[in-house]
Amino acid sequence: MAEIQNKSIISRDVNFAEWYTSVITKADLVDYSSMKGSMIIRPYGYAIWENIVSVLDKEFKRLGHENVQMPMFIPESLLNIEKEHVEGFAPEVAWVTEGGKDKLDERVCVRPTSEVLFCEHYKKIIKSYRDLPKLYNQWCTIVRWEKTTRPFLRSREILWQEGHTMHSTKSEAMEETLRMLQVYENFQRNYLAIPVIAGEKTDKEKFAGAEKTYTVEAMMYDGVALQNGTSHYFGTHFAKSFGIEFLNKDNKLETPHQTSWGVSTRMLGSIIMVHSDDLGLVLPPKIAPIKVVIIPIGKENEKVDETINDITNKFEQMEITYKVDSSDKSPGFKFAEAEVKGYPIRIEIGPRDLENDEVMLVRRDTLEKLRVKLKDITTTVEELLNTIQNDMYDRALKRRDAMIYKAKGYNEFKEIANEKQGFILTNWCGNVECENKVKDELGLKSRCIPLEDSEPDGPCSICNKDAKCKIYFGKQY
Repeated sequence: MAEIQNKSIISRDVNFAEWYTSVITKADLVDYSSMKGSMIIRPYGYAIWENIVSVLDKEFKRLGHENVQMPMFIPESLLNIEKEHVEGFAPEVAWVTEGGKDKLDERVCVRPTSEVLFCEHYKKIIKSYRDLPKLYNQWCTIVRWEKTTRPFLRSREILWQEGHTMHSTKSEAMEETLRMLQVYENFQRNYLAIPVIAGEKTDKEKFAGAEKTYTVEAMMYDGVALQNGTSHYFGTHFAKSFGIEFLNKDNKLETPHQTSWGVSTRMLGSIIMVHSDDLGLVLPPKIAPIKVVIIPIGKENEKVDETINDITNKFEQMEITYKVDSSDKSPGFKFAEAEVKGYPIRIEIGPRDLENDEVMLVRRDTLEKLRVKLKDITTTVEELLNTIQNDMYDRALKRRDAMIYKAKGYNEFKEIANEKQGFILTNWCGNVECENKVKDELGLKSRCIPLEDSEPDGPCSICNKDAKCKIYFGKQY
């Protein structure tokens, strides 16, 4: 029992930050590095990321995008071409000033993002309308010198993807911007079982250099927001700065319109903070590297081994990933370990079970136990994986909706902000002064203007002037 007790995790309702750290370390997702602010993503954590990459990469390619690889380093002169962009990233840029024993003639930054690299390349390869659209994507590492870090959520080295596209017209670029936002929204709902809110960032919160920034905002278990992906319309700002032009069908020069969009390993943090519990990790089946763990009970038994072999052969044909825990640990330890790791389904098989031609199934999300006949095992597992996926989404949606509050005036707004955890949906005049007031007085930042149902139903809740839209406010990671 001492070994099992070592797997204990502090309650998320007692100390959410400590709970999160316990889950990611005890589930063997990450380890800490001697390089402050960087993390070691262990095999199990990386396997989750690989599943994310696999699904999204197939979707990107289905939509016509091609993968490329840009340099890691950006010369300072290149970064400085787009001033607004540089100013937005200046506090987080890591600079390299020496190579080997020699001081560099020009310092270079380790890429915080790759807009300028893509633009430099696009200038060389875009000449005619026939060269458009250019739909490129990159899977890579970026560096942002964050002061406060937390694994997956905010680190100095970040695994991510960044799409960069060029289009003939504004309408085509806007269509791409919103199309990729929908890809992110659908992926997080259908695969991560996270009910995100899709919306537009305010001018204050939009990406540096963008005309419009769209976001998918997720609410964590503790009511705090996590920006889980963004899609930007840049207009012609970067293209003009870099002198990118193309000949249109009338043989006249035009400037192309640009987009950028990306998600990162931050999504792993959101999976943990939305779904997991005091026993450890809880993973949506569609993204879980191991969907089923099989635990034999008792001493070695030929019939148990034969049954496991038969079940695993069927799982392989069905492409259901599994693990057989045949270690010499006690059953109690194995059960606790399976719960910490978040395997969606646990199958317990012992001689007594087989006497009745049945096995025990345990759902990780609810810990519900089900006795299932051997002849029904594959059908039941397949159906149960779908049920768990859907139930996890429904529970997350129900909790999120219960933590969204509506405020009609500033007194009500302040009362909710001081007493509740979650998002506040309210009417907004569109002025940054009101946005700043909420941040300075209450510590809440605007999350997004929802894409749906954004029409105001009264005056601005902060200044009582005419409202232009509805907007979400909340605390953020």
